[in-house]
Amino acid sequence: MDLWNTVFDAFATWAGQGLLNASGWTKLAVLLVVTHLSILSVTLFLHRAQAHRALDLHPIPAHFFRFWLWLTTGMVTREWVAIHRKHHAKCETVDDPHSPVTRGLSTVLLRGSELYRAEARNQETLAKYSHGVPDDWIERKVYTPHSVAGVALLLIVFMALFGAWGATMWAVTMMWMPIHAAGIINGLGHWWGYRNFEAPDTSTNITPLAFWIGGEELHNNHHTFPTSAKFSVKRFEFDIGWGYIRLLQFFGLAKPRKLPPKVVEGEVLPADKRTLEALIANRYELMARFGREMKLACRAELDRLKQEGAKHGARWQQFKLAKRWLPRDADRIPAQFLEALAAARSASPVLDKLVTMREELRQLWTRTNVSAEQLVSDLQAWCQRAEESGIAELRAFSLRLRASRMMAMPV
Repeated sequence: MDLWNTVFDAFATWAGQGLLNASGWTKLAVLLVVTHLSILSVTLFLHRAQAHRALDLHPIPAHFFRFWLWLTTGMVTREWVAIHRKHHAKCETVDDPHSPVTRGLSTVLLRGSELYRAEARNQETLAKYSHGVPDDWIERKVYTPHSVAGVALLLIVFMALFGAWGATMWAVTMMWMPIHAAGIINGLGHWWGYRNFEAPDTSTNITPLAFWIGGEELHNNHHTFPTSAKFSVKRFEFDIGWGYIRLLQFFGLAKPRKLPPKVVEGEVLPADKRTLEALIANRYELMARFGREMKLACRAELDRLKQEGAKHGARWQQFKLAKRWLPRDADRIPAQFLEALAAARSASPVLDKLVTMREELRQLWTRTNVSAEQLVSDLQAWCQRAEESGIAELRAFSLRLRASRMMAMPV
């Protein structure tokens, strides 16, 4: 009987505290480190290095990240890379594996992991989009066919070290990636936030800083420059993933392959080939800047209507719709709003001119059957019309464009 009591007491002690008898703060610290490493493994290895080839990783950190993902997420490199590449290739179409635009925000937030597993079973997706991923012995014999074994091993380790609390820590670890990657990034990252660039989709930067998401919160920046190893582009933004890349680079364990292009402004010169190059490379930010001018024009019309006592009338609603939708590409505007937007343009010559000039500018990088010399000539004519339009915003925009030149970013 004494033996059984001793065994029972030992088991009760282990179940309550585990082998380490760690404090609550220690358990929390371990959980934060484990989940943070999981986020880093996704953003550095799966996303930047594998899916977009923006980063070369030394075999030591690359294999650590593969092992850690197997242990803490059960995700297969080939599946994740293929699904993410397809997301970019088919962004916000019916073929996008996890778009809140086509599937609904609640579906992506609440069932994002289900969407991932469903697409992972699509052999056509895997065959078409998974080229170049690791295909060595350990990937073929361990990580891919036995992905469940890793998370099961983590459960055993957690429970051995922390007792019954280990099961809770394991459950939080298992939920970490589905909530942040499948839900927040894929869901909110195409629904809510701010936009630095008028990228051809609804991608947004959720926040300028969220270190627990590894830099993935800067989703609009990433969709604008998907092959860049660095996600932050503004001074107020912080990409912690880039900080780790620089640390690995210092020790010779990583090498960024590409960074976002940077346009610098200097002396205002006649538009030439260099101006055209800066325009094309920086087109998404220019369209966003143009969009802000359109919003200001709509805001001025709304203020005028408010002063005239016409608030909430038909014209008021038209300009509210114009403020939201006119900065977007024409094919992104819902058909039911087109009539109201046309009415708003008819009522505001300034707004109409802004839209017209923006579309003319867009043609400078969408026409592929025109020589570079002709495009430069068209750009010069556009700048002249903008500066003679009588619209201060257009003139200032043209002068700023003529002062722009591309600067190579060191890596």
